[in-house]
Amino acid sequence: MAIEKVDVLLVGAGVMSATLGQLLALLDPSLNIMMVERLSRVASESSHALNNAGTGHAGYCELNYTPQLEDGSVDISRALAINAAYEVSLQFWSYLVENGMLPSPEKFINPIFHQSFVWGEPNVAFLRKRYEALRTHHLFEEMEYSEDHAVLKKWMPLVMQSRDAAQAVAATQVKHGTDVDFGILTRKLVKAMRVHPTFDLKLSHTITGMKQYPDGRWHVRVRDNHTEHSKTIDAGFVFLGAGGGALPLLQKSGIPESAGYGGFPVSGQWLICKNPDVVKRHASKVYGKAPKGAPPMSVPHLDTRIIDGQPALLFGPFASITTRFLKEGSVLDLFSSLKSGNLKPMLSVARDNLDLTRYLITEAFKSHKERVASLQEFYADAREEDWELASAGQRVQIIKGCDVKGGRLEFGTEIVAAKDGTLAALLGASPGASISVQAMLAVIERCFKSRVESVDWQRKLKEIIPSYGESLDENEALLHFVRKRTSATLGL
Repeated sequence: MAIEKVDVLLVGAGVMSATLGQLLALLDPSLNIMMVERLSRVASESSHALNNAGTGHAGYCELNYTPQLEDGSVDISRALAINAAYEVSLQFWSYLVENGMLPSPEKFINPIFHQSFVWGEPNVAFLRKRYEALRTHHLFEEMEYSEDHAVLKKWMPLVMQSRDAAQAVAATQVKHGTDVDFGILTRKLVKAMRVHPTFDLKLSHTITGMKQYPDGRWHVRVRDNHTEHSKTIDAGFVFLGAGGGALPLLQKSGIPESAGYGGFPVSGQWLICKNPDVVKRHASKVYGKAPKGAPPMSVPHLDTRIIDGQPALLFGPFASITTRFLKEGSVLDLFSSLKSGNLKPMLSVARDNLDLTRYLITEAFKSHKERVASLQEFYADAREEDWELASAGQRVQIIKGCDVKGGRLEFGTEIVAAKDGTLAALLGASPGASISVQAMLAVIERCFKSRVESVDWQRKLKEIIPSYGESLDENEALLHFVRKRTSATLGL
């Protein structure tokens, strides 16, 4: 069997692998990097525009990032962390635009207001507390708040149209939010890498096995989906960035750090409006509160999106139960992921999350009329004929073993890395793509530790990301400096 030797093997042609590859290529252009993708096109799964939330998650409007605690207070710590992480992504993209490695920014990122909207006295009280907690922090100092129907009609006319004037409502607004087409961004990142002779992209190739040898290097078996021929890739470092497919690959690796991990797959669907008369009347992202028992990916929002250059209006996503880990995966994915090491955590999560399972089953069997009825809580005059259903892709939430319950379900993004730094995997979902740069910097810091500490890499990282090594949620002056730069470069 043929063997090809590389320094870095990236599994999955999504935004995570593309980001890591570009960062490593900038830090050391001599690295021999290979990207392997099972499908025939870059960014066809989680990074595709319709399969990804696309908001440019910054914590401005996503209410699930600021939970209300038992004492009534609102915890803003996650919103601060996500906002600061998104600023890191903006800095990286700005650097690439400035140096001609990404196209005109409007091709993949556009400015758009980020708004939160609630109705009913308890929800209004929550949003007011959330605003009061966030507005004093420099990351959120430009946030606006109102409970005035007249003001909100100017902010979100479609949402306020035909709404009962006596209904208690409230909204927040941040004007420097973004809409990101992560599909286009990923394809442009990979295109920029393909000009280097040390980079190789293999589409329509499937990983069939992997084994670590005594010298620490990984031998990864790869099959060409067209010819059925296989070859072995001898890699010094392997990154598993295959979205929902990362967990099965992590299990194939057999590293001790993978023990106890499982996955809870959730699919989703959008209602999409392409009626230009409706689309042109809404130009913002309006997020509401998720129904009780709903997963975070089901936070309802009426969302203006630019997809492949064309504006569209989305509502949802409507979550559904599934056993697939990928949109183009197998119905056996969940069952084949069951191992002796994660069986107890998986079963305990299934036992403790029956309400979530029932919610997902109920969502799956909703009719078009029922989905439009949910939309009409946001947009009262919505007509069934203006909206069509489309898949919103797959997400695999993390299940981890724990001493107390046996297992717990986590909604977030997590890096699992081998102790020797030769392999890393990214698991989980939201905020996902939006914090891809910070996540991949964490991979580099854990797996290329000695090189990150070198003067050359430190200098280069500061050049690429001016805030590198410093805290944007603590350094107000630095935040204002980087925001001014990124806003100008990216046209925000």
